[in-house]
Amino acid sequence: MNQEISPRRVPLHQFSVPLSATRRGARLARLLAAEKLLAWELPLDPARLIVAELATNAALHGRVPGRSFRLALSVVPPGTLRIEVTDTRGDRLPVSPRTTVGGYAESGYGLLLVEELADRWGVRCGPVPSKTVWAELDLEYAQGPVS
Repeated sequence: MNQEISPRRVPLHQFSVPLSATRRGARLARLLAAEKLLAWELPLDPARLIVAELATNAALHGRVPGRSFRLALSVVPPGTLRIEVTDTRGDRLPVSPRTTVGGYAESGYGLLLVEELADRWGVRCGPVPSKTVWAELDLEYAQGPVS
């Protein structure tokens, strides 16, 4: 197993909030993300669209009654915005419609949008019973280096 040691990237900005795993919680995730992006003087889109898709997926597919999901945003040097949405359905991993065998998927088109808009995205499992779906945007290409 290859274990590289990477330098610790101290976030320039951080934000994290638990939200109800409902459509209302997903909408609030998008609104709060937009507020933080404006406060951090970062472009709203495509980050706002990615947050909307990941939060909606958490509310619809990652929902466990009585459990919330968590939205986390961070900006790390040299200028990467990281979006994370953590829910409590680690047993249900997202599947991109591009990887569906034998035709069209019935859902997952929000992830297709995330694939197209994000520079990188993925899923981190754990701690049990949760999973985190994350996406990163390289901000230096969108507006110059973040200071």
